[in-house]
This record gives sequence, structure tokens and C-alpha cells, in this order.
Amino acid sequence: MNEFSLIEFIQLVIFFGLLIGLTPVLGNYMSKVFAGNKHFMLPVLGWLEKYTYKLVRINPTEETNWKTYTINLLLFHSAGFTFIFLIQLFQAYLPLNPANLSDVSWHSAFNISVSFITNTNWQDYAGETTLSYLVQMIGLTVQNFVSAATGIAVLMALIRGIFRKTTDRVGNFWIDLTRTTLYVLLPLSILFSIVLVGQGVVQNFKPYEAVQTLQGTQQVIPMGPAASQIAIKQLGTNGGGFFNSNSSHPFENPTPFSNFLEMLAILLIPASLTFTYGKMVGSVRQGWTIFATMLFFLVAGLSISIYAEYSANPIFGHLPLMEGKETRFGITNSVLWSTFTTAASNGSVNAMHDSLSPVTGMIAMINIMLGEVIFGGVGAGLYGMFIFIILTVFIAGLMVGRTPEYLGKKVEAFEVQMAIIAVLAPAFVILIFSAWAAVGNNGLSGINNAGPHGLSEILYAFSSAAGNNGSAFAGLNVNTVFYNITLGIGMLIGRFGVIIPVLAIAGRMAEKKIIPPSSGTFRTDNLLFIGLLIAVILIIGGLTFFPALSLGPVTEHLLLRIGITF
Repeated sequence: MNEFSLIEFIQLVIFFGLLIGLTPVLGNYMSKVFAGNKHFMLPVLGWLEKYTYKLVRINPTEETNWKTYTINLLLFHSAGFTFIFLIQLFQAYLPLNPANLSDVSWHSAFNISVSFITNTNWQDYAGETTLSYLVQMIGLTVQNFVSAATGIAVLMALIRGIFRKTTDRVGNFWIDLTRTTLYVLLPLSILFSIVLVGQGVVQNFKPYEAVQTLQGTQQVIPMGPAASQIAIKQLGTNGGGFFNSNSSHPFENPTPFSNFLEMLAILLIPASLTFTYGKMVGSVRQGWTIFATMLFFLVAGLSISIYAEYSANPIFGHLPLMEGKETRFGITNSVLWSTFTTAASNGSVNAMHDSLSPVTGMIAMINIMLGEVIFGGVGAGLYGMFIFIILTVFIAGLMVGRTPEYLGKKVEAFEVQMAIIAVLAPAFVILIFSAWAAVGNNGLSGINNAGPHGLSEILYAFSSAAGNNGSAFAGLNVNTVFYNITLGIGMLIGRFGVIIPVLAIAGRMAEKKIIPPSSGTFRTDNLLFIGLLIAVILIIGGLTFFPALSLGPVTEHLLLRIGITF
């Protein structure tokens, strides 16, 4: 296709119409689940929830303060890391390994384990040639569920901190984790898996099959339980591919319809949680305000990306850039996916991001660098946006000379300090670690391109790790000791360096009294606040990352216009 077509415009209208229409439906259901109210899945799975509490000896009526909540969260993921790490090291001796794959190296096992417990799903490996069915299912797929559930659990603790008063209780991590998994992620994943199988996504335990091609050569076709992992990887904003080529693989994403549904699944829960937020804090308008802010960034980034891909370089004869795109879906659907997957902290890809135009690649990086708050990961995007809300309210309070407030709670020094830590933690990883890789042989040895594009490859990798996104330019060889360790550390800082300050804010907010609104209260549910929030996000992101971006994609774009490539 040489230009953006009417049918693609109609697809966009249908997509955003469905996203906006489904947001209150799923959002209202989730508000009932997390508030402990009756819902239609309770008679179906309520028995399993009760049995789970009994099995692990949890009192469903007991709640904890934010410190205990945090400790439980960290202990849970420490156990998850240890388990995944060990089954990779001993993979060759475990069952469900029909391809007889060998054990995974210690540094790759470290990276993979960290990647999946942090909901990053960064992959330095090809799934079909590295990990057995057992590791993929009992290790990675399980973490796809519980790491996503953790993000939503942290959001629930934050919401309770906002609407509760004069208490130190923010909920129970184990209950939030269980309810999210049983009532939200599991039913949606089962339903979506069935749909995907109907579209042609494989779901079996067969050994790999050798077939004869039309050219008369033999090719090994990978099999496996893919559909069950694809469903949760999209719905849980995980993104890790069962196969190496991820969502461009015909066994993961076989049809245009599956492509559409998988893109919708990426944004569905993060978008719906804005409505859940509004319902639970007592103001649906607040939820729609956040939704509108996220939608603005998504549409703006998407528009720029589509324009950049169809406005080809005159050096190439003004032809659209098809290199690296999935020809089954075309330029528009490749760009849609690159925008949605980086906006939603998903990380799956249906095209080669390394082949995107410099501007489109920059938009993908910016989506991640802004803190993955453009819908973001399930739960994580919304509590990341709350960090910027705290900073926006604080700045607005300074401008009018009034103590900052949000939903009747005073925003004081502690909350602002925690918000700044949450902003700086991922930024530190992105800038410092990228600089480290760009000046040393360990980092430079892995790049595929020289010049600004090589810097973009490094910058994108550490942005993806710190933002817990998981996508990559893929021109960078990261399966080395240096990158496996540094990226793994970056994922940990990017995940828990934000979660801990957010839970600290939740605990402090829960202790405060609720102040009745007055004529001087700064409203946080109107267009003025949306504009101010957008400005704060752009200013913080611009001041932090523009110098690095100017050396990478901006310079590459300018040089490409005069025919200089690397």
C-alpha cells in the first residue's frame, strides 16, 4: 500500500470506538471484584478463591499497612525469581522438552527470570530454540499472570489510600493478587485463547515437525501450547513471544482479525482500569479525565508515527518504508502495533522496530520514556500516571499559593519526594546505563549499526528495560553477560523503584483526613487539569530525555534527509 487508505481509517474508528465502549463495561466489573461486591463470576470461581485462602492460610478479612504489603509483594516475587531461574538451569533434565533443548546459561536465566517477574518480558532468546514447553508454561506463563496481577494489586492499594481516611490499612496483597488472577485475568485469557485457536494459533504438545518445502528442502516447524500464552501476554501487557519473531509469527498472529483482537487486548485492561479508578474513588469523572489524558498522548503519537512512515525519504524515491514490516498486515497495522505496544508497556511486536523510520522509532521510545503512562502496563500505567498527577497538583498549588490537594487529601512533602524518586529511578537506568554501554567495548560490541542509529539501539534497550516494556530495536545483540546483567538490574529498578514509592504514598495518603472541597479547591476533573497534566508530563520528559534523543533518532532523521546512512 502506497498511502493511508479509507479502510485503514475505518479500522481506526472501529478500534477506538470499541476501546472507549468497552472501558466502562470491564471497568465497572473490575470495581465490583476489587471492592468485594457480588459479580457474575463469583458463583463460578468463588469456591476456588476460598480454597486458595485456606490452602495458603490467608485470613480474607485481614488487611495490612503499606510496609507489610510491600514485604509480601517482594517475598512473592523473590520466590518466583528463584523458581524460574532454577528450572532454566536444569531444563535438560525436566519433562515436556520434546526438542531436547539444553540448559540455559546462568546470565541468560537471570535476565529471563527478572524479565518475567517484573512484567517486562524482555527476551534475549528465541523461544522455540531455547526454552522447553515446561519452562514456557510453568515458568513464564504463570509469571505472565501473577506479574500482571501484581501491577493491579499495587493500584488497588493506592486507590484505597486515596479514598480511605485516618487508617494505615491499604489492603491485603494476597487477596488482591488472587482476585485479579481468578476473576479478571483467568476468565479473559481462557476466552481469548479459544478465539485465538479458532483463528489458527497453535495449542498442542506435539514435538516439532519436519516438513518439505516447495523448494525441496526440509524445514522444522515449531509446535507447542502457544495460544494460552499469547492470550495472557497481550491481556496482561506482558508481550513475551512464544516464538522468536513474536506477533509477526503466523502461529502467534495468523490473520488480520487476530491482529486486530490482539491489539485491542493490549489496551483493554489498562484503559478499563481508569473507569475502575473513578468508580472506586467516588468520581467517575476523575477516571475519564485520566483516560482522556492517556488517549491524547496515544492519538498524538500514533498520528506522528503514521505520517512519518508514509512520508518517505526523497532518497528512496518517496516510497513507503516496507522494510521490516509485516507484509500480511501492511504499514498502518505495523505502526499501530508499535505505538500501542510501547504505550501499553506490552512489548510484543508484529514488525521490526529497528526498521522504523527515525521519527517513528523515537515516538516508540518516548512512549516508554514518559514512564509508560499512556495506558501503560495493567495497573502500572495508572499508578505511574498518579505520580504525575501528584506533581501536577503540587505545581498547581504553588501557582495559586494554596496547599496542594487531591480528592480531599493534602499533598505534602513526603508524597512529592516519593513521586520524584519514582520518576528518577527509571530515568537513571535509561540515561546512565545507556551512557555506560555507549562508551565501553562490552556495550558497543553488540550494536548492529554505527552512528546515531547504534546509539538509538542502546537507548531503546535500556528504555525498554527501565520502562518494563520488553520490546527492542532488535539490531542489538543483548545475549551477552554485560547486557543480560545490566538490563536485568535495570528491570528491577524500573519495576520496584516505582512500586515501593507508590505504596509509600498509598500508606501516607490513607492516614490523612479528607478535607471538604471549597471555592479555592483546584479541580482535577476538567479540561484545565488535563492540559496542565499533559504539560507537566511533556516538560519532565523533555527536560530529561531530549538531549539523548537529539543524539540518536533526531540526528539520524536529519542525516537521512540528506542521504547519509550508517
